[in-house]
This record gives sequence, C-alpha cells and structure tokens, in this order.
Amino acid sequence: MPPMATTDFGPVFLRLRAILAKHSPPLVVTSDTPASYSLDLDAPDVPAPRRYVGGVRIVKHYVSFYWMPVYGMPALLDDVSPELRSRMQGKSCFNFNRVDEPLARELDALTVRSLAAYRKVVKTLFLKAR
Repeated sequence: MPPMATTDFGPVFLRLRAILAKHSPPLVVTSDTPASYSLDLDAPDVPAPRRYVGGVRIVKHYVSFYWMPVYGMPALLDDVSPELRSRMQGKSCFNFNRVDEPLARELDALTVRSLAAYRKVVKTLFLKAR
C-alpha cells in the first residue's frame, strides 16, 4: 500500500488529540495547531524539558502519539496488547496511519492509568535533584 498523503491524517490526528485533550486541565496545552498538540505538567518549579508529558504530531507517513510516562516508567507497558505495542517506535512513541478504534481506546486507558503516577515521579525526581 502506498503511503498516505499528510492531508489524509486529519481524522487520525483528531482522534489521538482527543485522548490527550481531556487531560487539560490538569495538564497545560503548549501547542495546539492543525498538525501538533502538546501537553506539559502544570509545574512551574520543574524545568521545561521535564514538564513535557505528551503530544500528537502529523508527520509525512503517519501521526505520532508521544506519551512520556511510558518512557519514564516502562512497566506501564506490561499489559499493553501486542497490537498496540507493534505501533511503537522507540520508547514512548506510537504511530498510526488510520483510526483504529480498539487501539485508540487502549491508548486512552493507558494515558488515564499512567498520568497520576507520572506526575508524582517527575516532581519527586526534581525535588531530589535540588
């Protein structure tokens, strides 16, 4: 199958964006364009790079969903299905080129169960570094 044009990814982007958007607040939107959406912790005392939690971005051949809690706490992926795991690139990125509703629901559940733990870990690490 030939790669899809970037303009075909609107529905994929919107579905993945919706997974993250429901977490604002407590997370803070730092980018919201037709091709990029990003969220940070609402923690001004934490340095900027450590505040980044996740985002969605349209790239040439797919839409990428970045979720930093799985990078910092890989055990969160222990119960992830092989289908969702096959969408992973690297340690915290999931790529989609079409809307796959069962995987979107699984990714949504992963974001919900990992967010509270991630916020605690990031703040604890920062406070220890002081």
